[in-house]
Amino acid sequence: MLRKTQEQYMASQIKGLLFDKDGTLFDFNTTWAAWAEQFFMDIADQNVSKARELALGLGYDFATRTYDKTSVIIAGTPNEVTSALISAVPSWSFEAMLAHVNKVASEVPQAEPVPLKPLLAGLKEQGLKLGVATNDAEAPARAHLGNAGITHLFDFIAGYDSGFGMKPEPGMQFGFCKAVGLDPTEVLMIGDSTHDLISGRRAGMATVAVLTGIAEAHELEPFADVILRHIGDLPGYLASQ
Repeated sequence: MLRKTQEQYMASQIKGLLFDKDGTLFDFNTTWAAWAEQFFMDIADQNVSKARELALGLGYDFATRTYDKTSVIIAGTPNEVTSALISAVPSWSFEAMLAHVNKVASEVPQAEPVPLKPLLAGLKEQGLKLGVATNDAEAPARAHLGNAGITHLFDFIAGYDSGFGMKPEPGMQFGFCKAVGLDPTEVLMIGDSTHDLISGRRAGMATVAVLTGIAEAHELEPFADVILRHIGDLPGYLASQ
């Protein structure tokens, strides 16, 4: 069963928050439009027409600067992005393409939906354990958190290559709980995609959806105990419980 009612968690004090990264800690479209344009131009040798063609094949439209909801870039791992692309650019080896995916991802400026340092510092001051569970690779994830000056605020950071598996499976959720000594019922999983929320539910966590990714509220609602505009609404939500 993926669906749990919020009431099941009311008696359990929340002691940990596990965040997705892209679309949750950082606004998805603003951040990853910049990545797509640089990345596809690079692998197309700066040929605009070729870059647009490659981008469309992976669900990104240069003209509108938006992603299709089915794009592998949204919830896929760097390996999956590389696998989806490599046949269209035979001059690149899989290893070189994967390295470039991660390099450009590490360097892209991240757009914060709200100021992250004061928000996360305030949550830490309340005694909450904080973690990140992303389908990105761990190295780019750490680079993004480091560039935002917030790495030190997290007790746990995991990517798809950190040894816990990838969402929607719950391995990273269980890894967080083990690392910080909490039961899943004491943790909120916060994310912008169904992968995030399903993985939280599978671990036995309550789930919070945010609308700073690609998915719309009606798509997230079946898997979320609550839907917030962005993570800046978390303190108010927690105070109301």
